[in-house]
Amino acid sequence: MSFDDRAFRQKVIVMTGGTSGFGAKALELLANERDTRIILGARGEGRAVPAGVEVLPLDLASLQSTRAFAAEVQRRLAGDGIDVLLLNAGLHGSKAGQVSAEGYGLTFAVNHLAHYLLARLLLPRLALCGRLVITSSNMHNPPFKRLAPKELDLSEWAHPTPGGGGTGTRGYCASKLCNLMTAQTLARQPDVEQRRIDVIAFNPGLTGGAGGGDASPLRRLAIKGLTHTLFPAIGLFVPEFNMNTPEHSGRMLADVATGRLSPPEGIYVSLVNGLPTFPAPSTLARNLKAQNRLWNESAEMVGLDDAQGMVVPRKENSR
Repeated sequence: MSFDDRAFRQKVIVMTGGTSGFGAKALELLANERDTRIILGARGEGRAVPAGVEVLPLDLASLQSTRAFAAEVQRRLAGDGIDVLLLNAGLHGSKAGQVSAEGYGLTFAVNHLAHYLLARLLLPRLALCGRLVITSSNMHNPPFKRLAPKELDLSEWAHPTPGGGGTGTRGYCASKLCNLMTAQTLARQPDVEQRRIDVIAFNPGLTGGAGGGDASPLRRLAIKGLTHTLFPAIGLFVPEFNMNTPEHSGRMLADVATGRLSPPEGIYVSLVNGLPTFPAPSTLARNLKAQNRLWNESAEMVGLDDAQGMVVPRKENSR
């Protein structure tokens, strides 16, 4: 169901990752939607956002801050439902010594754990026929197989070792795999199906200006160099490396959020050459046993139990 088909009431969007890159472009478009209220979680103060957007403090590197944000969202809504929960923020990799407030690897904590916790805390507040969007990436299964996660190595991802699979680009790939697996697990929850909530994982593709607002000047310079030299050459042979503009990826994300763009089946929308495609996730991403393990161990890491969230079927065979 699209935004325009819903009852004539104010629509509510709760979003992360709306202050830079293609997320900021998506936010601009969403803020122009008629009768729409947007609550944005952002770190720091003085963030430039479109008029009318409510900004609440949110540090995704802290589970305490994540919980406080979820609680304040619910307090402000005062019983109103959430039409769209848009989980878009993310890091592009971190070093082994960079950890969250709770001591987890920073990329794993920000990209996966905090958004997993937000999804579980706020999902009960999603309106009938609501939509939950998680930004993933084709890098969950990168064309450079050396970077690809071979298995669910949660110990390494949560507590990275120097040069291990939880650091740098490999850690980013692992976190995007977790986003996609979490989306699939959410989509098959009985409550989600009963309330006809759409869960979608969105891959913006390689996008200019997405070097990360927290990246160092040297890292941003390196990424800019790659995006104008190496990636276009690789894109001749691997379409996923063709560059999208932040404006285009932001528009596609806004279309996914509002329901103007939906996969014909499944939950995955992936931009290739700027066009939406609907591929199957990687074999590991579709493994039900691995999905259940990620869900349950993530619950332990963030301090949830079955009484505080949804129960995942445990007897399904992996494929």
